[in-house]
Amino acid sequence: MTEPVAPSPVPALGTRGAVSSSHPAVSQLGAHVLAGGGNAFDATLAMAALSWLVLPGQCGLGGDAFVMVRERDGRVWTLNGSGFGPDGGTPDFYRAHGLDALPLGGPLAVAVPGAPAVVGALHERASRSLTDLWGPAIDAALDGVPCTAKTLADISEHAAGLAADPGAREVFLPEGRLPRVGDRLRHADLARTLTLLAGDLGAFYTGWFAERAVSSLLGDGAPFTGEEWALGGRMVPEAALHTSYGGLVLHETPLPTPGWMVLHQARLLDGRIAQSEPLGAEAVHWFAEAARASFRHRFATGSYDDAWQRATTEDALAETRERIGSFQASGAPGLTLAGDTTSTVCVDADGTAVSFIHSLAFTFGARTTVPGTGVLLNNRLGRGAYLIDGHPNEVMPRRKPMHTLNAWLLTDGDDLVALGNCPGGDGQVQWNMQVVSHLVDHGTGVQRAVSLPRVTVHPGSDADVLGAEPVLRVEDGIDVAVTDRLEAWGHRVERVPAQRGGPGGSALVIGLDQQRGVLAAAADPRMEGVALAL
Repeated sequence: MTEPVAPSPVPALGTRGAVSSSHPAVSQLGAHVLAGGGNAFDATLAMAALSWLVLPGQCGLGGDAFVMVRERDGRVWTLNGSGFGPDGGTPDFYRAHGLDALPLGGPLAVAVPGAPAVVGALHERASRSLTDLWGPAIDAALDGVPCTAKTLADISEHAAGLAADPGAREVFLPEGRLPRVGDRLRHADLARTLTLLAGDLGAFYTGWFAERAVSSLLGDGAPFTGEEWALGGRMVPEAALHTSYGGLVLHETPLPTPGWMVLHQARLLDGRIAQSEPLGAEAVHWFAEAARASFRHRFATGSYDDAWQRATTEDALAETRERIGSFQASGAPGLTLAGDTTSTVCVDADGTAVSFIHSLAFTFGARTTVPGTGVLLNNRLGRGAYLIDGHPNEVMPRRKPMHTLNAWLLTDGDDLVALGNCPGGDGQVQWNMQVVSHLVDHGTGVQRAVSLPRVTVHPGSDADVLGAEPVLRVEDGIDVAVTDRLEAWGHRVERVPAQRGGPGGSALVIGLDQQRGVLAAAADPRMEGVALAL
């Protein structure tokens, strides 16, 4: 494992492949796989597994994953790696436990993990075995992963929850104390699990691992049957959603992701931002109000059917544009913004591009491990399902909870232009739109696009906190004259520092200059990410 290095202020340029991630060791491994002749699927699978070790609060086998793929022949498709809550998880079940909202931690917060199913579907297109691709992660787990400042901050914040779970306590609180930066965190149980699953990934959903996971959750009061767990292993590619933006095609991940929200914002913003000063008052107002319009519609329609399409009719778009153009700030649905996620992007020598994003939902997920496996489980059900009678996103068996993860890709006809993603809860759909706008509307280079100050409407539409006061968070670097004008339009502005290692996201982008055949890869300076190219 390598120690973190300072992010480059310029993009990494290459002609035979490129990678970017939020951790230097992850990017280094991805570049190594590409340099050794591996394809984009190989590199993504290797990077994902190492991310589970070096960014353990953000992702893991027990979490979810979504993928956007552009193949070398121009085909674009996605994978939906999210799972159901328990078959017995009816609203009456939770209310019988005295709850008026789903818990955010523990076994009742868990949904069936989708990440292993995505791994299996990607591996069908890889050129190497999982044993080979996961080898570096398994070695790191056995050798011990140096604790970074980011991981220490995560452990410190959630020490009480981690200490309550024997498996988590053994790894993250060795000898019952907080680790220090540079201490090796050893994941012996996870190394054994990865070794076994590399040879039989299906066991996660229908074999020994599934039996252990369901038995443990049942023993702790979560009403799983095992049937919903087995369904989690079924994975087929899905078509991407798409719309035009600036003469290009913007592709996004479908439900239950909020990818449609990025496309909704794109429809509202197309032709408006290009005429405005970059990050001037008018542009920021349009960013903020387009995002708020998407969140309002999301709260009203949930995330399980195509009711979102009502927001993208020409009449609805025209009405929303007229309201935004009045330059008066509006409110939000009154739900909060949070999340902890990580991602990778990769393009190989043949032009296959993969945008991969994975998460445990909140930091360390449910803070519950499957005994003896080292696998932390997500809290996606607790985070994403509402306990609101009759709501489209009300918790129900065989209804996937609302998601924040999404990934995007830009094409010009069949030609790749750029791909990317940006972790960060309900900030994702906002920051992805801002990065895409910088690239398309103003021709901003990829590194500058991920580095520019970002704006965030808060709250979004997470399930855990209702009634929050609407605020527009503006990162340092945006002129005071801009915020003064925004306040005059009714925005409640909160200036915030660039969110180093925090909720400001970690945008990753790879762009392709078709005329010159050159890839440009960028990593967000808000995290310790690194972009590399061959």
